Amino acid sequence: MDSFYDYKKFYVLYVDDEEKSLKYFREIFGEKFSILTAPNAEEGFRILRENQERTAILMTDQRMPGEKGIQLLEKARQLRPRILRILVTAYSDLETAIESVNTGAIYKYVTKPWDIPQLEITLKRGIEFFIVQNERDQLLREKMSTLYNVMLTDRILSLGILATGLSHHIRNSMVAVKTFLDLAPKKLEEENLNLEQLRNPDFWKEYYKKVQSQMDKVAHLLSDLWESSERPVPDFPDKVKLQQVAAEAMGQLKVEMEKKGIEVENQIPPDLPELKVDSRKFKRLFELLLKDETAALSQGGKIKFTAQAIGPKENPLEIQVEMEDNGPAVSQDALQSIFDPFFVRSGNPQEFGIYLMTCFFIIYHHGGRIAARREEGRGNIFTMTFPLNSPAKVPSVEEKDFISKILINETMWEKLISGS
Repeated sequence: MDSFYDYKKFYVLYVDDEEKSLKYFREIFGEKFSILTAPNAEEGFRILRENQERTAILMTDQRMPGEKGIQLLEKARQLRPRILRILVTAYSDLETAIESVNTGAIYKYVTKPWDIPQLEITLKRGIEFFIVQNERDQLLREKMSTLYNVMLTDRILSLGILATGLSHHIRNSMVAVKTFLDLAPKKLEEENLNLEQLRNPDFWKEYYKKVQSQMDKVAHLLSDLWESSERPVPDFPDKVKLQQVAAEAMGQLKVEMEKKGIEVENQIPPDLPELKVDSRKFKRLFELLLKDETAALSQGGKIKFTAQAIGPKENPLEIQVEMEDNGPAVSQDALQSIFDPFFVRSGNPQEFGIYLMTCFFIIYHHGGRIAARREEGRGNIFTMTFPLNSPAKVPSVEEKDFISKILINETMWEKLISGS
């Protein structure tokens, strides 16, 4: 059984005020385990905090000057509950040890003097248990993450279907309004009405221009939604260089970004493999990303694009792109809703999440995925992953059925969203 586990992958931390005990422990078990030692509870907790990711077992003597062993174990439980805690006691401390086991403060207790073969077995079984726990937790995280992504995708696609259905009716209504605005100047001339003779001609000219610009903005939003939600073709006809696409989008938004003093770094390597895409939609993706950033960032904001190939060097499978900004922190709860069409990322209620939802559609239809996160010291980060030479993504019947069954349970959805 032992051969299946790497017992030196994780640390065993032993805390004892007797230097001989620490030395003896290192000599006996140093070849079989990765050993850390500390002469008191305070130093032990400092070492534990610095190595908490790799520490599997904390073993401590009970009777030490200052803080006792059981107090150290309780602090360790609060810091990292998965670390296995072992209390070393003398026979006279058995009552304390039993109480500690009963309250859940420790995994096991051992007595002095040690039974060396038995202690070795205890340490091995403890590390095995810790490894199995880690593997189980990782598996659960992966399964929950996959399920969450499936459900999030379906939720956004459902919102998209609703939005595009509404856009069809809104666009029909807008035709009449747009036609009226386009014909208004000519009709006024036919009525022999001179705008310059009005009491405030500049007001009416500016107001007319503002209405026209807002109509154009709404028309573009609806057009983006409509096009991005179209059923993709079985295969994509175009090949593009990622760095060039980002550079072209930066050029398109240059004037808008310069007005706000926003700087954009394009650190995408020029030698990345070409992506097989619908070039018109793919280029629009980067324009919309930068439009959203321009709306969300304050004066002097910064954006950075980076990318790398994922997979074997000779034959990579995917390209991963990251867009990072220095904008206001977005909470984890907000990040889970950032692709919803009615999410307002900036402080401007006129700027809804249509841009990001459209980006989500475009990426999804290219067989890719997008996620948002916040990292301390880095800012808001959008990670986009695109398969190389992959056909358009069309959800299978089984996937749709699975999603439908899951979404029936709204309570489960809320638990996944809240992380509880």
